[in-house]
Amino acid sequence: MWNRLKQMLIKEFIQVFRDKRSRFVLFIPPLAQMLIFGYAATLDIRHVATAVLDYDNTLESRDLIFHFSGSPYFHVQQRVSDPGEIRDLIDRGQVILGLRIDRGFAQDLRKGQTASVQAIVDSSNSNTALVALGYVNQIAAKFAQDYQFDLMQRTSPMLAAATPNIVLQRQPWFNPDLRSQWFFVPGVIGNLIMVIVVILTAFAVVREREIGTLEQIMVTPIRRVEFILGKTIPFFLIGLLDATLISLVGTLWFRVPFRGSVWVLGLGVVLFLLCVLGVGLFISTVSATQQQAMVSSFFFIMPAVIFSGFGTPISSMPHWLQYLTYFDPLRYFLVVIRGVYLKGIGVDVLWPQMAAMLTIALSMLAISVLRFHKSIE
Repeated sequence: MWNRLKQMLIKEFIQVFRDKRSRFVLFIPPLAQMLIFGYAATLDIRHVATAVLDYDNTLESRDLIFHFSGSPYFHVQQRVSDPGEIRDLIDRGQVILGLRIDRGFAQDLRKGQTASVQAIVDSSNSNTALVALGYVNQIAAKFAQDYQFDLMQRTSPMLAAATPNIVLQRQPWFNPDLRSQWFFVPGVIGNLIMVIVVILTAFAVVREREIGTLEQIMVTPIRRVEFILGKTIPFFLIGLLDATLISLVGTLWFRVPFRGSVWVLGLGVVLFLLCVLGVGLFISTVSATQQQAMVSSFFFIMPAVIFSGFGTPISSMPHWLQYLTYFDPLRYFLVVIRGVYLKGIGVDVLWPQMAAMLTIALSMLAISVLRFHKSIE
């Protein structure tokens, strides 16, 4: 058995690495994608293109505009003189936010009355609009607080000194600077591992069937279990190597802290690889051509990414849809890799995710083996 399996593994490695293009595709694109997605996948909103319409044109209105232009979240690109210009700029996509300060803004402030400012935001991207409006509220509140304190110091210094103040002391755990990159980079690692291994494994059996060598292999003394092991072990090792490389990029290049145990992460990677190997092998057994295998792979990959909680919380999904996420191995692996990277937690906490991945792996591998037997017969 071991000799036949050895020969099968040698054949697979030769077939994979004899082509220069295959060697390039296995390692260079994942590293490049890790670098690109690591920068692109972020929820941080900075330098929002902003247009300002200032009808008041007073010291107070200019001070408010300075608060926005001095913030890293907004970039005041345009000063307009007509409301229609803001609409035109938003329609053309040149600005996302428009600020309108009407006449009487400073007068209302001096009287101690509520002074209003209109924020016009492009809400075609609801997430960007919500975050931008949150920053607008923060800056406006800070301006109002500073103006009120300065007014009290000028009019009644003793009252200003005796006025109580509440200071919120934030203590974010695991990500003190609230960098969304620290959250997304481990997720990108999981996504890339899944895409690489599923696509590679999906072509494993169907390639042999399409070129007509599957029947020739099956008439040899090699057993079906040995054939499946010979097809999956090389891609398991390649996936393990790719996982190591892109994890090093995430740790060393993006400076995402690694606070946990390498062995816990390694166990999670192994279980996740077994899951996606089973999925890829199942796709390979139900596909007649490589084109079908490619299309079927993306039918799995896209929902898996969405249901995993990579970009949006699972709790935000409809309740009935959340049940489908329990069949997604990426859901559990993202909990493992983020927990190991950022929180430094171990198997004592992550064992439910590990057990779920083990269950999915055994189920998919068993189904794939039975499906392979049936397709051969």
